[in-house]
Amino acid sequence: MRFIHLDSVDDERVSAYTNLTELQLRNRLEPERGIFIAESPKVIERALAAGREPLSLLVEEPWIEGMAGTFEAIDRRWGAEVPVYVASPEQLRRLTGYRLHRGALAAMRRWPLPGVEEVCRGARRVAVMENIVDHTNVGALMRSAAALGVDAVLVTPSCGDPLYRRAARVSMGTVFQVPWTRIGGDDTRYWPFEGMDELRSLGFVTAAMALEDDSIPLDELVRRLEADPGDPQYIDRLALIFGTEGDGLSPHTIARADLTVRIPMCNGVDSLNVAASSAVAFYSTRIH
Repeated sequence: MRFIHLDSVDDERVSAYTNLTELQLRNRLEPERGIFIAESPKVIERALAAGREPLSLLVEEPWIEGMAGTFEAIDRRWGAEVPVYVASPEQLRRLTGYRLHRGALAAMRRWPLPGVEEVCRGARRVAVMENIVDHTNVGALMRSAAALGVDAVLVTPSCGDPLYRRAARVSMGTVFQVPWTRIGGDDTRYWPFEGMDELRSLGFVTAAMALEDDSIPLDELVRRLEADPGDPQYIDRLALIFGTEGDGLSPHTIARADLTVRIPMCNGVDSLNVAASSAVAFYSTRIH
C-alpha cells in the first residue's frame, strides 16, 4: 500500500470522498464515475472477499494498525500501489460532511450487473424490492436475505442503490454476498409490466406482500411451498415482492401478481416496516 498523509482536504486525489452526505449528488456522481463508497472495515473486507476492486482508501490514522490484514490482502490481490489516504478525524469530517465512527472508507470500482436470468439461475426463492428509497431499508432487506437464505434479490429501476454507502453499511457488507441486479436496468417502464412477465417466464410464482381483500395469510403461502409437488397449489419457485415505504406496492403490481400475501397482526396494527416484514416473510418461507 502507498500511505499518503493528507495536508489538505482540498486535495483532488480524495475528491471521490467529498460530500458523502449529499444523497442526490452521490446518486448521480458515483455511477457516472463507476465507483461506490464502502464504509467500515467489515464492509470493506466483505467487498474485497467478493473480488471488488479497491481504487483507494481513506483512513483515520488510529485505525491503520488494526487494518494491517486488509492492507496485506489488497497488496496480494491488487498490488502495492493502491493509495491509502491518512487523515485526522477533523479532516475526515470536513471532507465527507459527517463524523466517521468506523475509521475507514474505500472507493471501489462498480461492476456490470448481470441479467435477471443469470441471477435467478438455480434460485428457488427471490425477493423483489419495488421502489424502496430509504437506504436503511434497502440495506436491512439485503442483510435479512443473506441471513435467511434468499437466493437472489432484484431491485426495480426506481429503487435505491444497494451500493450506496449507507445501504451497504446497514447490510453489513452482505450486498456483496447475495446475488442481485436491477430488473429492467434503468428503464422505469419495464416494471411491473414486462418485469412480472419475465419472472413468470422463469417459472416463479409472484407473491405481492400487500393487504388486499383477497390476500392469503403467510401461513397459507408456507403450506403451498411445503405441499406435495402433485398438489395443484404447490409452489416450486417463489418471488416475494415488497413495496416502497408508505405507499406499499403499486396497484399495477398487485393486479399482475399471482398471489397477494398478508402477515396477520394483532392489536390493530395494519402494517410493518418493510425491513421487518421482509425478515418475517424470509424466515417463514425458508426452504429446508
